[in-house]
Amino acid sequence: MSDQKENYFIYADPQKCLGCKSCELACGLVHAETDLFTAVLEGYKIRPRNRVVQAENVKVPLQCRQCEDAPCAQVCPSGAIGQRDGMVFLNRDLCIGCKSCAMVCPYGAIRVRSEAQGKGDGRIKRAKALKCDLCVEANGGIDGEACACVKACPTKAIALVDYEDLIQRSMEARAKEIAAVASGREK
Repeated sequence: MSDQKENYFIYADPQKCLGCKSCELACGLVHAETDLFTAVLEGYKIRPRNRVVQAENVKVPLQCRQCEDAPCAQVCPSGAIGQRDGMVFLNRDLCIGCKSCAMVCPYGAIRVRSEAQGKGDGRIKRAKALKCDLCVEANGGIDGEACACVKACPTKAIALVDYEDLIQRSMEARAKEIAAVASGREK
């Protein structure tokens, strides 16, 4: 029996998402380790680990699904991506910016961004991967109530779940659809 903890990930309910991008802003700010006012005054570029996408009339935040088979970890040549405590982690210090992880992510949830290294005008830009870390660095562990995107969502469309939670949510959604059809209403 494995001592690996359950696989956690962020679940977003597209029926509740407004597309307001509050989750993006909160994510970017928690990783910037500053507040919005300071970020604006200092011209800090906020880099969220999630993004809201729209397909037809459906809007939903997109971020790392913490895949159990983690293709990003399998292709990372520097060992910057791995699995631990029910999540896929990224050690940005080890990242070499090769973009292999971004190319194999089935959800498009990994972005690679250039960052200035050093000080002054002679700074060298170096690419680094960005992905959802479930706010582990900011919170010192996995805590669904403390994830910045979960706290920021005005409609509570976002939640940190494990596999059992996901199954329960799916069963409840299907039950509502069946009840609507059975009563003659469309969903």
